[in-house]
Amino acid sequence: MRLKIRALFLMVVLLLVANVTQASDGTVDTGITSWMLTSTALVLLMIPGLAMFYGGLVRTKNVLGTMMHSFVAMGVMAVLWVFVGYAMSFGPGVLGGWFGWNKDYFLLQGIDTSIKDGIPEYVFSMFQGKFAIITPALIAGALAERVSFKGYVVFIALWGILVYNPLCHWVWASDGFLMNMGAIDFAGGTVVHISAGISGLVGALYLGARRGHPKTAMPPSNLVMTMMGAGLLWVGWFGFNAGSSVNSNLLTAQALTATQAAAAAGALVWMLIEGIHRGKASALGFASGILAGLVAVTPAAGVVQPAGAMALGAIAALLCYSALLAKDKLGYDDSLDAFGVHGVGGIVGAIFLVFFMREGSTENTILQQLGIQSLAVLIAIAYAAVMTIILMFIINKTIGIRSTEKAEMRGMDSEYHGEHGYGMINLG
Repeated sequence: MRLKIRALFLMVVLLLVANVTQASDGTVDTGITSWMLTSTALVLLMIPGLAMFYGGLVRTKNVLGTMMHSFVAMGVMAVLWVFVGYAMSFGPGVLGGWFGWNKDYFLLQGIDTSIKDGIPEYVFSMFQGKFAIITPALIAGALAERVSFKGYVVFIALWGILVYNPLCHWVWASDGFLMNMGAIDFAGGTVVHISAGISGLVGALYLGARRGHPKTAMPPSNLVMTMMGAGLLWVGWFGFNAGSSVNSNLLTAQALTATQAAAAAGALVWMLIEGIHRGKASALGFASGILAGLVAVTPAAGVVQPAGAMALGAIAALLCYSALLAKDKLGYDDSLDAFGVHGVGGIVGAIFLVFFMREGSTENTILQQLGIQSLAVLIAIAYAAVMTIILMFIINKTIGIRSTEKAEMRGMDSEYHGEHGYGMINLG
C-alpha cells in the first residue's frame, strides 16, 4: 500500500514538473505564466495607487477630478491597446520603422491561440497594455487642477497612439531601431518615465500656471491617501520591473531585488537631504524619495546589482530634489512634480546605469554605452516634446484643453463630474 502511494505521489510530481517546463515545444509554461499573470495584476494596481498619490496632493475641490485622470486612462488606453496599441507597438515596423503594424494584432484577433515565450500571447499583450495605461496617467500630475476633462481624454488618446506606441516600438520591438542600436531600457525609463515627464513639462508650460499660483496657498487635501498611494506604487513596481523579464528565473529575482534596494535608498536619501535642508523630514518627502528611486531603477533593473541600484536611487533622490527646488525658482507650475520626479528620475536611471552595470550586460564599453543611452534619451525627449506641443495646440484650438476660470475656481469635481470627493463643498 505504501509503495502504491509513493508511486502515485512520484507520478503526480513528474506530471507537475513536466507541465511547468513545457515551453520549448510551444506549449504553455505554467510557472512563467503564473508569474506574468501576477505581474500584470501588480502593474494594474499601480494605477489606483497613482490616483491616490495624486488625489491626496490636490485641493479638496479637485480630488475626484484628479483621481479620474488615472481611472479614465484605464478605460481609454485599454480599449485603444486592444484596437491598435499592441499592433503598433509590437508589430513589424512600417513607415520607416515609425511604428509597427500587424493586421493579426488588430483587436488581438490573431493571437487567440498564440503562445509567446512559453506564455499565452494574450498575457504578454495585457501585461504590456498596463504600461500603456499608466504612462499618460503620469502626465496628469503636471496638468492637475487646470486641465479640462474632455480635453484631457482626447489628449491621452492621441498621445497614446502617436507618442507611446511609436516609442514602445522603437525600444522594445525586435526590429525597433533603439533596440537594435543597443539602448538599455529594461522596464520603461525612456518609454514610460522620460516620455511622460517631458510631456508633462511641455503641457504645464503650455497651459500656464494654476490661477493664484504661487501666491495662493494650495494645500494637499489628504497626505494620508498620498502615502497609501506611494505604498501601492512600491508594491506594484515589483510587477512593473521584475515582470519585465517576461520570465520567472534569475533575471526576475535580480530585477526584483534591484527595485527594492533603489526604492529604499531613494526614500532614505531624500529624507536625509530634506532633514538637512529644511530641518524636518516630511512624509511627502519620504514618498517622493520612494518614487525617485523606483523611477531611476526602472531602466536599469535587469543590469545592475543591489549596490548599483542603491546608488541610482540615491543619485535620483538628490537630483529630483534639486529639480523641485529649481521649479520654485523658475516659477513654472508642474503641479504634482511629474517632470521633477518621473522626467528627471528617468533620465538619471537611463544615463547613470552605464556606471553600475554588472559584467556581461553589454558588449559595449562604458563610453560606447553612455553614448547610446544619451542618444536614446535625447530622441525620447525631442519626440515626446514636439508631439506633445502639436497635440496640445490642436486640441486647444478645437475643443479646448485649459479649464475656464469658472471651472477652475469651482473645482473639477463639481464642474466636470457633478460630485464632491468628501461629500461636502469645499472651495479651499
